[in-house]
Amino acid sequence: MFTGIITGVGRIAAVHDLGSSLDHGKRLTLEAPAGYLDDVGLGDSIALNGACMTVTTLAPASRQFTIDISAESLLKTAGLDRPGAVNLEKALRANDRLGGHIVSGHVDGIGRVTRFAEVGESWELRLLAPGELGKYLAYKGSITVNGVSLTVNRIKDTSQGCEVSINLIPHTVENTALGALHENDPVNLEIDLIARYVERMLSAASTPSSASTPLPKEPA
Repeated sequence: MFTGIITGVGRIAAVHDLGSSLDHGKRLTLEAPAGYLDDVGLGDSIALNGACMTVTTLAPASRQFTIDISAESLLKTAGLDRPGAVNLEKALRANDRLGGHIVSGHVDGIGRVTRFAEVGESWELRLLAPGELGKYLAYKGSITVNGVSLTVNRIKDTSQGCEVSINLIPHTVENTALGALHENDPVNLEIDLIARYVERMLSAASTPSSASTPLPKEPA
């Protein structure tokens, strides 16, 4: 589990193919900020741009670690197949503060930046989310964008998808990789975990329970 509060900005330094076909994944070598890996061990979970990954090798002296990412994960995420800056978050400890919201590190869909511009002292980040995610998004609700816990300011359903407007304060722009976004860039989106359960409960409530169906009688 994560909170969507970014604890460091790293960089994908190298990408290596794990095989020759599209069914093979890739091995990423990442560079972390100084001291970031001091409390990280092999097998630990670190979210990269909102996608939960497992540390497979560690080289704290050179501030590097590697992760293996499957072809399926590459297909369902953005920004993890090439060198560049990535948001980092270590897995939540039981005694940590929940500063953002509950984040699973499982990307639900890929959105696209439609506007990123200064508005007063802040920035407006406008995204087009896949239409199927629109029902999970609400005014002043939470959404995770490239691993960052953010608050939805406006939503608008369109024929192309669900347009979401988010306000970024200068601190967020300066201390995450979101500041490097441009129009048309793809971003990883994760909806609020609570919204998933609400939908499941509502759909289950409208479906007759199997417990109410009489069991067939055994032959005499």
